[in-house]
Amino acid sequence: MTIDKAYTVPPGLRVLSLLLIVTGIATFTAGILIDPQRTWANYLIDSYFFISLAIGAMFFLAIQYITQSGWSSMFNRVPEAMGSYLPYAGVLMLIFIIFGSHSIYHWTHHSAVESDVLLQHKSPYLNLPFFIIRFVVIFGAWISLMVLLRRLSLKQDIAGGLTNFHKSEYYSKVFIFVLALTFSLGTFDWIMSIDAHWFSTLFAIKNFISAFLHGSAVVALIVILLYQQGYFPKLNKAHLHDFSKYMFIIGIIWAYMWFTQYLLIWYANMPEETVYYQTRISSEWRVLFYGNVVLNWLFPFLFLMLNKIADNKYALLFTAAVLMVGMWVDLYVQIMPGSTMSDTSPMGLNSIGLVEIGTFLGFLGVFTFAVSRSLSKANLIPVKHPYLEESLMHELH
Repeated sequence: MTIDKAYTVPPGLRVLSLLLIVTGIATFTAGILIDPQRTWANYLIDSYFFISLAIGAMFFLAIQYITQSGWSSMFNRVPEAMGSYLPYAGVLMLIFIIFGSHSIYHWTHHSAVESDVLLQHKSPYLNLPFFIIRFVVIFGAWISLMVLLRRLSLKQDIAGGLTNFHKSEYYSKVFIFVLALTFSLGTFDWIMSIDAHWFSTLFAIKNFISAFLHGSAVVALIVILLYQQGYFPKLNKAHLHDFSKYMFIIGIIWAYMWFTQYLLIWYANMPEETVYYQTRISSEWRVLFYGNVVLNWLFPFLFLMLNKIADNKYALLFTAAVLMVGMWVDLYVQIMPGSTMSDTSPMGLNSIGLVEIGTFLGFLGVFTFAVSRSLSKANLIPVKHPYLEESLMHELH
């Protein structure tokens, strides 16, 4: 088996992707007819969920270039492929902004702004035309840099040498600088502005850490799944151990940011800030609120602490799956209790049912299609990466 074995999308995976997309469209259509407000909220959850995975994977890739990491060079095509979802994500998110924003964002209602002094104060920023402009700028920057890094990687496969590698390193630095600003603005716009009277200086960085954590977990998940199909024959326990440490350490950082935000708001005890948590620790949201911490931090922290588990591929697959559930619960708790959600929702305010499951499956289908298609467009292993040999021979020390 050669290391440059090209990836071929299995026919079954193509059919599965299509079925998931059709399921998502059908569920979304039914949801719009029954409860449009809740359905659009689920659309936003899943849209932001997969955007975060793509951004987290691209950040993972950029960090590998900037730090000149050798252990991961064999797997670079995977985060590149996850980044290729961004154009699809842009289209899906634009649909939400045009057709669904009025159902979710209180500040898009003219009557609400007229009767609210704070919303009037924020209206030069929180208005739909400027909202769309920011969206176009943000996604334009992300997609442009994603395409640039992808092209440099493919050129590296042809030309070899260090020229394209150094360019990739340089533009990775540009990417993380741009990402620091744009991801923060996107998070403020798409998530935090749901509760337009509330604010947190740590909200964007907490969500960014979440994107990095869960994006890295999905990179590991895809690598292991490909290995089980006969790809990445040089994958070993040392690689798995490093992937597990990413999940373990970033999970601790995520917990730190989650607790810091909570502690600062609790200590300051300002009504305009505490209202956010008062809603979410109420009886109807309490299980999901604390379950979020268990899924995203406590479980991976305890589970991955043992080295025998940390370098086991099945344990990593299970951990990545738990983290995916945790990320979805995190976003569900962020979005669903927002001020425009009705207590008289036909499907129940905090129930998780067919609309939640079906909409997620639809987005999963699009994500699977985009990633698998990108993986099949180039050698699965970057054969002329300058650190490839280090990755192939990687061992624990």
